[in-house]
Amino acid sequence: MANNSATGGYLLPLQASPPLEDAELEAVFQGYIAGVSGLPSNLVRTRWPAAGAEPPAPDQTWCLMDIRSQAADAAPAVTHDPAGEGTDSLVRHESIEVLCSMIGPRALRHAAQLRDGSAVPQNREALQAQDMAVTGAGPIQARHEQVNQQWIRQYDISLRFARRVKRVYPVLNLLSAPVTTHAASVSSTDFVNYLAD
Repeated sequence: MANNSATGGYLLPLQASPPLEDAELEAVFQGYIAGVSGLPSNLVRTRWPAAGAEPPAPDQTWCLMDIRSQAADAAPAVTHDPAGEGTDSLVRHESIEVLCSMIGPRALRHAAQLRDGSAVPQNREALQAQDMAVTGAGPIQARHEQVNQQWIRQYDISLRFARRVKRVYPVLNLLSAPVTTHAASVSSTDFVNYLAD
């Protein structure tokens, strides 16, 4: 059984998800990149593919993506909800950087479509459902590479996303607590003398 504020010890969120992390978060970005860049979803892959995955043919344009960084704001907001037995909600905002490497004969076209399409409000709707938004795109940078005596066209672009993260912890309502107060005796002359000073 997990700890709560009555048992003491470390507290874990009541649910492991949301927010999405790991493969689930990568899937959100893969869908976004495919939809906005115009690439088929099976050609947008994580930089760390499954074992045995074959690279696309040299005449195909495809994308490698990965989450490069997740930076959190300095101070999350923690609020208590007295409903039921009570919980604490932690809300913070993150900045996420995703590197997209477009590879193949139409790599620059798809990188530019991804950059420009990220500014279109309708393209952001799927992200908003996940409490996310695009906040910007870096420059498109050429990273051509020679493989087997053949030049491979590659263009990299970094996208920046903002995300609202909410985690709920089992911090119970305080129903009662023993309290003892001690008051020193004060005379009315002490009060008058204090005012006179």
